[in-house]
Amino acid sequence: MSLRVVNLGLPKTGTTTLARALRRAGMKTADHRIRPHQTQNAALHNAFVADLLYKGYFETGDPAHHLPEFGALTEISLLRQSRSVWPQMDFALLRAIRAHHPNARFLASNRDAFKLSQSMLGWSDLGTSRLPASAVPGLPQGFGDTTKERMQWIEGHYANLRAIFAGDAQFLEYDIEDTNIRERLSDFLGVNLPWWGNSNRNRMSEA
Repeated sequence: MSLRVVNLGLPKTGTTTLARALRRAGMKTADHRIRPHQTQNAALHNAFVADLLYKGYFETGDPAHHLPEFGALTEISLLRQSRSVWPQMDFALLRAIRAHHPNARFLASNRDAFKLSQSMLGWSDLGTSRLPASAVPGLPQGFGDTTKERMQWIEGHYANLRAIFAGDAQFLEYDIEDTNIRERLSDFLGVNLPWWGNSNRNRMSEA
């Protein structure tokens, strides 16, 4: 299966909702990690999408080499314990995806930077511990503890994507609060999305 959709949005921008919508549209989708029920390939069970992308990239040049069963990737970053891996911020890796999968469409799920920062703050220890304690592209270790720092990092990421993909018809940035997003995504991806909603909602905030 050729890779068709890659989401470059940050965590807490509706990536789980996007994954559910694409699955309901019949697209096999990997979201953050591979669950055992998704594949008979035991080597992929519980593997993180971020790790698999880099494994494929450095072994073969094709980041999606180890993900041949999946047509869509909706959450590709990894931040846990001592692991901080952000393929959506590695533009050499993104160019490699384009080279090996020229028909792939790139999404950038987004939302208001303050609301996104607050959602990160209210999701487990993402905003309170993991971001400040980790080395993240654009957010070195020791930064990310304040709303201002998180917002600046968030806005910088999307500004970089807009610059890299400027004028590219295979790139779509969308706001998860856009009331027409289901129609926009359907048109952009060329698939009918029978469902759109709100999955993986924060228990401690509106996000």
